[in-house]
Amino acid sequence: MAPPSALELVVLLRDARRRLLACVEDLSDAELRVPQLAIVNPFAWELGHVAWFQERWNLRHRAGRSALRADADELFDSSAVAHDTRWELRLPERGELLAYLAGTLDATCARLAAARDALDPLDAYFAQLALFHEDMHVEALLYTRQTLGLRRPRGALGPESDEAEANAGPLAGDVEIPGAAFQMGAERDGTFVFDNELDAHAATVATFRIARAAVTQGEFAEFVEARGYGRRELWSDAGWAWRVASAARQPVYWLRESNGRWLRRRFDRWVALAEHRPVLHVNAFEAEAYCRWRGRRLPSEAEWEHAARGAERRLFPWGTAAPEARHANLSARAGDVADVGAHADGDSAFGCRQMLGNTWEWTASAFAPYPGFVAGPYTDYSAPWFGTHRVLRGGAFVTQARLIRASWRNFYTPDRRDVWSGFRTVAT
Repeated sequence: MAPPSALELVVLLRDARRRLLACVEDLSDAELRVPQLAIVNPFAWELGHVAWFQERWNLRHRAGRSALRADADELFDSSAVAHDTRWELRLPERGELLAYLAGTLDATCARLAAARDALDPLDAYFAQLALFHEDMHVEALLYTRQTLGLRRPRGALGPESDEAEANAGPLAGDVEIPGAAFQMGAERDGTFVFDNELDAHAATVATFRIARAAVTQGEFAEFVEARGYGRRELWSDAGWAWRVASAARQPVYWLRESNGRWLRRRFDRWVALAEHRPVLHVNAFEAEAYCRWRGRRLPSEAEWEHAARGAERRLFPWGTAAPEARHANLSARAGDVADVGAHADGDSAFGCRQMLGNTWEWTASAFAPYPGFVAGPYTDYSAPWFGTHRVLRGGAFVTQARLIRASWRNFYTPDRRDVWSGFRTVAT
């Protein structure tokens, strides 16, 4: 795919900002002050950080300009400001934050517009870095609202999945994928990729059978009903230690009514489980325990990528065309996950469905550098997390379509279940 032009980047950056502000515009000043939790950031800090990041790379690094705020680094540099310290800072008021956001965006867009057809490739790179960084924070703001039980942000999410998607039903069974040697990772072809996707390198997988679809809420409820959370033999040592410490008995946002029916919390509302939609907000330990209960396992990262890209090493599971609504549930177009049977037009060459969109999928692989890894200009994006995080693939319904591709690697610690995560399984 051709990289965006200067004017296309302006449009994309302004779209990202609209989506960012839509995540918080309905919140009161009191709601902007969130409790201190290890899995979230203060809303005000996160907004300031997005502005700081855009200014840091596009205006200060590339244009040699001074910071718009003298205190920007001491407040909003995520590499220098420890997570817990962010609650102790005297952060700017809402009006100041909005002005800072507007100032950095307007100045960045003015530079791009002035360049037009003479856009320096490095300016294009850093504009996209800021764009995708902001897209990731939009997704984080949405799971923060879910974590805190705040109401659904109407301006940031589309309506509930449409009738066809909501009633598409299950998609049972496996596909067999022949063993192969293939090139894993992204090429250096002039399009934007993150450092951890580089370089494309030789990988090999043995023949395996992978589920056509992600595990559903109905399927995971069977595991809960079978008292899977209490069966030590299903859990790894690390997983069992987490389960005991957390006292988990079911997914984090599930609640059982007195009549035995399971509900799940979607922002501030409790709704019935949707039997054929993928389970959300489970961590790697929960996914592994479910797999053992079923006599299955999680795919390795290499298996997942090969199943998604096929022998042709497609950019997207369905080919080279940019994602559309018929392919995948992305870009917060819908307000929830769709049935796993939806989006048949997005199937991979091997017949796997929804390998992009709907829910991030845990893999069995630790987040590690590819051979020959070299950190990008944003050196803290990947390298600090190698070895401690687990790889997820595929994107969720709130992930921006412009961000995702079949080589894209997400990563969280395996205990995280606040994020938009699910999984699919592989036969043993």
